[in-house]
Amino acid sequence: MIERPHWKKRIEDAWKEAPIVWLSGVRRSGKTTLAQSLRNPKEILYINCDLPVTEDRVRDPELFFRSCEKPIVVFDEIHQLSDPSRLLKIGADLFPKLKILATGSSTLAASKKFRDTLTGRKRLVHLLPVLWAELETFSCKDVSRRLFQGGLPSALLSESKSPSLYREWLDSFFARDVQKLFSFRDADKFDTLFEYLLKQSGGQIETSRAASELKISRVTVESHLKALEITHAVTNIRPFFGSGQKEIIKMPKIYGFDTGFVTFVRGWDPLRPQDHGILWEHLVLEYLQSVFHNETIRYWRDKAGREIDFVLARRRDQVDVIECKWNPSDFDPAALKIFRLYYPKGENYLVSPLMGQGYLKHFGKLSVRICNPSEIE
Repeated sequence: MIERPHWKKRIEDAWKEAPIVWLSGVRRSGKTTLAQSLRNPKEILYINCDLPVTEDRVRDPELFFRSCEKPIVVFDEIHQLSDPSRLLKIGADLFPKLKILATGSSTLAASKKFRDTLTGRKRLVHLLPVLWAELETFSCKDVSRRLFQGGLPSALLSESKSPSLYREWLDSFFARDVQKLFSFRDADKFDTLFEYLLKQSGGQIETSRAASELKISRVTVESHLKALEITHAVTNIRPFFGSGQKEIIKMPKIYGFDTGFVTFVRGWDPLRPQDHGILWEHLVLEYLQSVFHNETIRYWRDKAGREIDFVLARRRDQVDVIECKWNPSDFDPAALKIFRLYYPKGENYLVSPLMGQGYLKHFGKLSVRICNPSEIE
């Protein structure tokens, strides 16, 4: 079993604040393995909610928790139960010393079964594909391999990329995750939109244009896009703006949840040198989401087309910039110079797959730290 200390710490820290941790993430991202590795197995009561017998086992929540002799209870795929929110609420309210971990593919409030969203009783942890800082743990010394095969543990650990793994996942996603939560009827429309977004991943998305190109109503596109966000299949990055006079203020950028699926849908086999840049941008985003999970990630673009990959508004009047380049020598500071005219305070990061310690470089009056994702502070 491969240890994932970053995620274990996230869960342990969350338990210090609330008795329930909701661990979400797409199917096969490693939620079950992570849950089973948290502590000594003797400390964990693992409940597989996919099993029909589980429903009967927890029918009387108070009796169930009173009979629990272990300090941690894991409810894996808890949304499969008929009344999961009642079960979790009783556990948190009547047994406050018990630590509860519940896993699911979506956010807790996505399912109609969760009539109580457990305000004040829970903390959320979104498990992402294998991060930049985890590559060595997964014996992946080639970042290109991570970009090509993606970060689902089973895919990354495979000796080669198997198209059947990605196709099977895509084919089952609607039936196993989406339909149960949202009751959509037309799988073809949903799958068409999902693959369209993966092909456009990293770019701006306009719902009216997508609806026109796919011959799907705008209402359907918007509802399906929302479902994809809730189930963590895509990430919606909205624009950062202040004055609004010369900046894009409405159109979001959409990123697919995993680079392996982006390359699969786009037919990028093998990767070419020009493919690495946009895929590296995805990997940096995932790292930012994991480390700065309490902060809002934005991008910036003006009406002249100048763009900053990611922006973090860290403190009042301080805005940090994260530019992503596979090769640092490809960086053009023009957009950053314009951005800093609007927002002069903040750190400038140029993030590349560098091994070793980063360094500072000056572009006129601008100071930019060139580093790998782990050095972003």
